[in-house]
Amino acid sequence: MSKVTSKLQVTIPKALADRHGIRPGHEIRFVSAGEAIRIEIGKSLPRLSPGERLKLFEESVRRQRRRQAGRKYPREPRDRGWKREDLYDRARPR
Repeated sequence: MSKVTSKLQVTIPKALADRHGIRPGHEIRFVSAGEAIRIEIGKSLPRLSPGERLKLFEESVRRQRRRQAGRKYPREPRDRGWKREDLYDRARPR
């Protein structure tokens, strides 16, 4: 039997964790079921190898470059009727 800590944390007995394949990083959901609480176990995403992570990163960089291809950078400033410096001049007494 497990006890609830002062931080409302509960330890899962090792025998149950082994039987159900619960490992660090898995997500557990507590669901109210009348007078009982049901625990649902969800597996977290598998860990990616450095090569797989690099491949995903490179794909995202290519997507971002395609998005920016049609844009003008740096953008031309719009005429707002004021300049950034004006924001700082307002606070100074004249």
